[in-house]
Amino acid sequence: MNRGPTDYEPGSPWENGYVESFNGKLRDELLNGEIFYTLAEAKIVIEQWRRHYNTVRPHSSLGYKPPAPEVLSWPASSKLVSKPKLN
Repeated sequence: MNRGPTDYEPGSPWENGYVESFNGKLRDELLNGEIFYTLAEAKIVIEQWRRHYNTVRPHSSLGYKPPAPEVLSWPASSKLVSKPKLN
């Protein structure tokens, strides 16, 4: 019997390769090397890793670029650009 894409149970590990890949990287790069003594410590360390993963760490599937590099923006009150006057 051939199975279609909707014939599997929801939440099966083989349903979403991207999520399973991320989970493996999270475990290998962070969780296997840490011991968390408090929930607050776990939240801080995991958030630091998440930011690094999304803004610094190169991803092979993206040509070794980070998925969402940090962007520097100009301050809203910057007077470097003047608006044209409409008269």
